[in-house]
Amino acid sequence: MTDNPYSEPGSPDTVSQPRNIFLYGCGGVIAIIAFAMLLLVLLMPFSRGREPAYRTQCKNNLKQIGLALHNYHDEHGVFPPAFTVDENGKRLHSWRTLILPYLEQKALYSSIDLSKPWDDPANRTACETNIETYRCPSADVAPSHATYLGLVGPDLFFNSSEPRNIRAITDGTANTLMVVEVAQHQSVHWMSPQDADEESRLSIGEETEFSHMGGFQAALADGSVRFLSKNIATETLSALTTVAGHEAIGEY
Repeated sequence: MTDNPYSEPGSPDTVSQPRNIFLYGCGGVIAIIAFAMLLLVLLMPFSRGREPAYRTQCKNNLKQIGLALHNYHDEHGVFPPAFTVDENGKRLHSWRTLILPYLEQKALYSSIDLSKPWDDPANRTACETNIETYRCPSADVAPSHATYLGLVGPDLFFNSSEPRNIRAITDGTANTLMVVEVAQHQSVHWMSPQDADEESRLSIGEETEFSHMGGFQAALADGSVRFLSKNIATETLSALTTVAGHEAIGEY
């Protein structure tokens, strides 16, 4: 017998039924939220665990680039210029394009028309090719972009469009930076003849957001790779970027 005096004998309680549906609905929502939170907790350590592997891969990328630059020097007697130019001085191609044969990308290099700009329609296939060696795996950038830029300037490793011989690095190859990992917003297409100039080399600060927590990786002219703190002293960084400044370099 029903406890509801207003319901007919044998009929379901029309008041309590919606209440049960509401409770079941709330329970389902709570279960979904709890499951989502559990997934988040489980995935967070996994995400953090990938960073050491990414940082190691980033270091290996720079080592490959350094080795390619030295192999280029062994064959040509000089390091590649920062970029090539046409008869009017317009930039055509980056040093990253010039060292492709030394990164097991000889076929891609042969497909590029070096007499035309890097972004010319004739070089479209190369432009659409992604070179993972030029990009840190931790960086949230376009697959076609490079996060490793050369240091370009009269006193830096890459001397504009003129190639530099290793003997010109009188500060010592172990004390001279040649390629650095830049903040994500500074990345460029890997074929673009754009790099880090004298102004941008010293713009690093605590507010700079790199792909790795606390700093960035850099390849020195001897082929070694070092992790540099974003809090590195400006004087030390300046001394490391010049090839013949004869500055005193402390610990870093």
